[in-house]
Amino acid sequence: MSDLQHTVKGVDHVAYPTFDPAATVTFYRDVLGFPVVHSICAAGWGPEKHPDFIHFFFDIGNDDRLAFFYYFGLEPFNGGPQGDSYSRFAEDVPIFFIRSRHLAIHVDSEDDLMEYRRRLDHSSWPVEMQIQHETIESIYTHDPNGYMIEITRALRPVTPQEDLDANLTIDALVDIVTGPDPSMAALLTRKAELITERAAAWQQEQESKEMVTR
Repeated sequence: MSDLQHTVKGVDHVAYPTFDPAATVTFYRDVLGFPVVHSICAAGWGPEKHPDFIHFFFDIGNDDRLAFFYYFGLEPFNGGPQGDSYSRFAEDVPIFFIRSRHLAIHVDSEDDLMEYRRRLDHSSWPVEMQIQHETIESIYTHDPNGYMIEITRALRPVTPQEDLDANLTIDALVDIVTGPDPSMAALLTRKAELITERAAAWQQEQESKEMVTR
């Protein structure tokens, strides 16, 4: 665990390149209903041979934004048959690896999630998967650029015990990946050791916090 002060306030924006700005606007503004909130027209910007471009932003809630770059005259790059506008992968790259890079957007309720499913299913980009896993339920599709988009809701609050478990898991992972043979078995063994070392102190800390709040 880190004792560093945590002062950031969330995502200002995430940015991706697009080769199809018209379809991108249709998907995010007209299908999902995310308003356009900012754009930058950059002509003659940057070093020599840098193309003119437009940088445009969608509001995805909570003062967070999703942004795209469209470079005038820039053609898609050659690559493998899989992937998106940013990365093209060869046929032998596993699809689970490609899909691991995605954007997840949070909604508050099942009704909200189903409303976004309805919008997508009535568009050219219908939902590809709807899955409940651990503490969330999510729908997935790919946008016009091939980027995987997830819309997700919490099924229940995450408990302090689960926060502790996450920290123990990550500390164990950091310990074992520097070793000679990282594996799930090694991770679970190291995690069990850390539980033995830290669980009692964590329980005492929680009890002390409860006493203070009474």
